Amino acid sequence: MEVLTKMLKIYPHHFGCLLILHLVICQGTDDPHISGPLEDKTFSVQEGRTGITYIYRFTLQPPTVRLRLTGVTDGKISIYPKDWSLYVNGSLDWETRNVYNLQVEGLDENGQRVKGPYSITINVIDVNDNPPQFSQREYFAAVRQNSRPGKPFTYVTATDRDDPTTPHAQLSYSISKHFPDPYQTMLFQINNVTGAISTTAAGAKYLNPADGINYTIAVRVKDMAGQSENSFPSDADVIVTVLENLWKSPPLVKLKENSTEPHPMRITQVQWNDPGAKYEIRQKETPPTKLPFMVAQNGTVYVTEPLDREVKDAYSFYVVAKDKEEDIALSYPLTINVTVEDINDNPPVCDKALTIFEVQDNEPSGNFIGTFHASDRDQENSLNSRLSYSIVDQSPKVPSDNMFRIERGTGTVNLLTSALNKELVSNYSLTVEVTDSVFQTLCNVRINVIDTNDQIPIFEKSDYGSMTLPENIPLGTVIREIQAKDADEPFTGSSQIVYTIDKGDPNNTFIIVTDPKTNRGYVQINKALDFETTDVYNLTIQATNPEPLVKGVQYNLSSIAYLRVIVINVEEAPVFLKTTHTVDIPENATVGTFLTTATAFDPEGDSIRYALKSDARKWLRIDPLNGTIYTAAPLDRETQQTYTVQIVATEQTKASRSSTAQLRLNLKDVNDNPPRLEKNVVFFCHPLQGNEKTKIEVSDPDERSYVQRFTYSLVGADAIQNWNVSKPDGLLAYISPRNMKLEEKDYSVPLKINDNGRPPMEGVVTLKVRLCKCTEENRCFLAIDDGPSLPTVGMAIGILAGVLLIIGIILGVVFLNLKRKKEYELKAQTANAVSPSELRNLT
Repeated sequence: MEVLTKMLKIYPHHFGCLLILHLVICQGTDDPHISGPLEDKTFSVQEGRTGITYIYRFTLQPPTVRLRLTGVTDGKISIYPKDWSLYVNGSLDWETRNVYNLQVEGLDENGQRVKGPYSITINVIDVNDNPPQFSQREYFAAVRQNSRPGKPFTYVTATDRDDPTTPHAQLSYSISKHFPDPYQTMLFQINNVTGAISTTAAGAKYLNPADGINYTIAVRVKDMAGQSENSFPSDADVIVTVLENLWKSPPLVKLKENSTEPHPMRITQVQWNDPGAKYEIRQKETPPTKLPFMVAQNGTVYVTEPLDREVKDAYSFYVVAKDKEEDIALSYPLTINVTVEDINDNPPVCDKALTIFEVQDNEPSGNFIGTFHASDRDQENSLNSRLSYSIVDQSPKVPSDNMFRIERGTGTVNLLTSALNKELVSNYSLTVEVTDSVFQTLCNVRINVIDTNDQIPIFEKSDYGSMTLPENIPLGTVIREIQAKDADEPFTGSSQIVYTIDKGDPNNTFIIVTDPKTNRGYVQINKALDFETTDVYNLTIQATNPEPLVKGVQYNLSSIAYLRVIVINVEEAPVFLKTTHTVDIPENATVGTFLTTATAFDPEGDSIRYALKSDARKWLRIDPLNGTIYTAAPLDRETQQTYTVQIVATEQTKASRSSTAQLRLNLKDVNDNPPRLEKNVVFFCHPLQGNEKTKIEVSDPDERSYVQRFTYSLVGADAIQNWNVSKPDGLLAYISPRNMKLEEKDYSVPLKINDNGRPPMEGVVTLKVRLCKCTEENRCFLAIDDGPSLPTVGMAIGILAGVLLIIGIILGVVFLNLKRKKEYELKAQTANAVSPSELRNLT
């Protein structure tokens, strides 16, 4: 009160103005009063105060009688000569000058300096008196269709004239709305710290240049990091034009095989929507093979070597665009399809080294003999593989040349003249020329002239009796051998026998295989026998020749035989109508949900009971009587995505035969898990520099779409004040310090993460942020905890001295013993009366 009264006496003319003396805390002095001797001083004064602000009163010691203040004061800082008080008369402005560096000197009566000069520093404290300002009222930008969500396509910037080290100049960006809003959902998003504008997942999906819409985004910036209701806002518009998406698959690439052009050879081009992308080729086909393609960093796709259509006629692979800095995919991969076009680079090939046909003696002219086959590896059904046939030589030419003809387009061989005589010529050799548009190949054909087929096959016996077979006899089992004879020329089509079952086997349960050397037939099981379906087969077997019989000769009963097969019943296990059941079900299905019904029957008609096997998680139950399967417990896809159990059907007999079927349960994901941290600890090097940030790695056990859509927010006043989370949409977010004066220690930062699923799941996780001293490699240096103490130098010397002492004692004992032994031996030599036994006793 004394100080206040004195100041009122000094400045009585300000009393009518309701003088308020603003007392300011002095920095740089431990004196709790606002007066003191001449010395270096530092003070802080808040900007914007009006009137007179009292700062400090200097106390003078002789010979000092008055003070002199020098330096830039802007006419606002003075020393009152009555009591030598330092004061501010008027309002200081941090934006004009944030610090005043003055000097004060003590003068004697003659005006000579006797003390000082002393440094007087007055720091102006900033108040939030400036709203942020955008660099432009309107911004113009363009975004590509299908642009990756979270990838900035433009930036807005704002500045604030207030102190950047305080929240007054900490800016936060947001989007108020965009016009138009055709889908009633935000198509754009902004990074609240950097002002980077990008599309949302909805924007990546819906933005289309064909709509012809230019969007106006209303952007707002606030100071105080947007956390205070007293923060200043400022607004700007961003006019966005939607451009065509450049990231799209190129048309089908067609390449001629065996190209002689220099390689690598350019074949197509891909381009990401923005600069700064790198490109990689990925396998698409399975199994993966080495691809003869490469992509340059400008998106040009090359083929690295000539291709061969006959090796592979088509290729399909992916090209991926990735961010150069973050090494993550920018969007979906593009599919590149390459077709290898054929050229005529393969000659015709004879299907056989020697093609053999048979023709009967005295065959009529024009009769079909056979079809000659050749092939070409060039593209099928193209001119490159179109073949033409011609006979260029016949040997022998008896009784004439050109006895055979070949159809030019089909290779069909016919008899041209009816002058065949086996006694004269038994076979002919033909040279057939096969040509495509470029190449020609010669092939060999032999035509054997055989006797006429005037004899029919005759069975050794017409009835092979009856035989009994169990119904479970294995497939392929030979059940009977049969034999017929043919008197025509051996090993020709006239004498070869083909056995067929004409009657009694409508389902081809049996098959007969002929030995070409002996013409013996082997009756085999072709399909499983079933007593319950057919218990007796009465088989009628006929023997025929491949070659037609001569005119006037026909097959008769001699070429027919009979066989009776009796099937006996075998007790069988139940049979499932369906051996595999596959069911898709959401993981949140309620307990008791119907899944499927397994149905089995017993061939003998016995009753059946059902059970489940390998139901390790006890998720299912089955009705034992009708085989209906239900859920018995909550399902969880994250525990097991595909759940397989065995369904067992057991007949209710003494034998208790059983069979199994399989149930495969495919669990479909439901968004029932919140995101979680992949790494719980991150670190920053202390002291902070102001530009640090590090990734927050997050995962979600639920299935996700191609673009992750996590959003992040800080929880709690401390977290909001000290930390900042940027890039709030995407799989990866960044955390950075907001408060540059944080101490060196561990901080627990609570984060709320939402997966924006359906339904959305969110959870609060705790990220441990460690501020620590760092090594030269910018790695966190952690002091090693003190473990068991290592020996000191004194302890080591003591241990060494003890060891040497023990060694010395041992050596002393040894030397003493040797000395005594020598003395005894000397005495023994000089005293002959001592016996050897006594000497031993002495030693």
